[in-house]
Amino acid sequence: MSIFRPNGSSAPRLKPLASKKTHVVSVLDIGSTKVVCMIARLTPREASEVLPGRTHKVEIIGIGHQKSRGIKSGVISDLDALEGVIRNAVDTAERQAKLTVDSLIVNVSAGRLQSDIYTASIDLGGQEVDQEDVRKVLVAACQQSQRNERAVLHSLPTGFSLDGERGIGDPVSMFGETLGVDMHVLTAERMAVKNIELCVNRAHLSVEGMVATPYASGLAALVDDELELGCAAIDMGGGMTTISVFAEGKLVHSDAIGLGGHHVTTDLARGLSTRIDDAERIKVMHGSALANSTDDRELIPVPPISEDEHELPTQIPRALISKIVRARVEETLEMIRDRIRSSGFSPIVGKRVVLTGGASQLTGLPDLARQILARNVRIGRPMGVKGLPPAAKGPAFSTAVGLLIYPQFADIEIHASDHGVLSALAGGNGRIARVSQWLKSSF
Repeated sequence: MSIFRPNGSSAPRLKPLASKKTHVVSVLDIGSTKVVCMIARLTPREASEVLPGRTHKVEIIGIGHQKSRGIKSGVISDLDALEGVIRNAVDTAERQAKLTVDSLIVNVSAGRLQSDIYTASIDLGGQEVDQEDVRKVLVAACQQSQRNERAVLHSLPTGFSLDGERGIGDPVSMFGETLGVDMHVLTAERMAVKNIELCVNRAHLSVEGMVATPYASGLAALVDDELELGCAAIDMGGGMTTISVFAEGKLVHSDAIGLGGHHVTTDLARGLSTRIDDAERIKVMHGSALANSTDDRELIPVPPISEDEHELPTQIPRALISKIVRARVEETLEMIRDRIRSSGFSPIVGKRVVLTGGASQLTGLPDLARQILARNVRIGRPMGVKGLPPAAKGPAFSTAVGLLIYPQFADIEIHASDHGVLSALAGGNGRIARVSQWLKSSF
């Protein structure tokens, strides 16, 4: 049964992990190229090993993936086709894990992801700040973010202020006239989010929680120093490229561009007059974002679009392939550069960019990215989990692994219910204290 409230503006909400219990978590990465289901066992860490966002050890016990059908650039185009793919991916993971999946954490790439910062404040009258004051100011910030046409995916407090002084991690027990908070809210169009859940429900599965793709990818591909010092994670998928900016251990900005590796494939198919499948093979085997001195002399056989199976392939210089590939990759990287600049977070990103996602594996891409972005660039592969099979250790599986890591971070999110009550704080003052403690550790 769907847990998406008909009249609410929040996506399905994941419950925080119990810190001293072992959990089995199932996730679903719905991409334009492939659909991945992973099942993992999350075991509590020893007290000496616990870090912010790292409360459990993650061990994968089941994985299944299928070629995508019925989805394009993150948008569902055929419910029946995608439902079948989801069923097959989940079934494979279930057999490997020897258990049955009822609910999953699902990623969201579509719906025009949008990041906004909301600031709220309350009057203290010179009194000491208590946890009820913290609750009130968080409620005020959450209520500002409610929009009927958009679903809230993430609400992350980035810091408190007291009498205009920012950078306060935990204001409890301090005195002041005004208590304020800055809240990073990431939203997507409600209809796009509802269609994702509908498709999962049709496969007789429920959505336990929804996570923005750029958030999940960053959690898997960035090392702790990058999360703390400031870094941009660029997830280059088949139909979408997403951007996430992290600083002081927090997601502070996200964005999405409707270009990906499949657009390069389509350009090659058109430019070389060949089939999509052949263009994909040529891209993987011979494509490069940078030209080589021997490209003009090296000829690549390109099968024509023809009903005659005996028609000979056309010999195309590799230079033409590189030219077509580079044009689309340059366009994508320039858009990434411009989006980071216009976001206002360019100083926070500094010189650190991590490329991940299946399309990031294109030959020459890191070097071209260094030129266009004018930053240090590395390829990010999924980290922080055990049990990944060799075939799933590449950048193409970062989002799925990040979805497994995310439950350890869900505890720091704040969300308002339809009636203005903080559903995430329903557990009482202990929950507020954990949010404050997390903020304190970030400053």
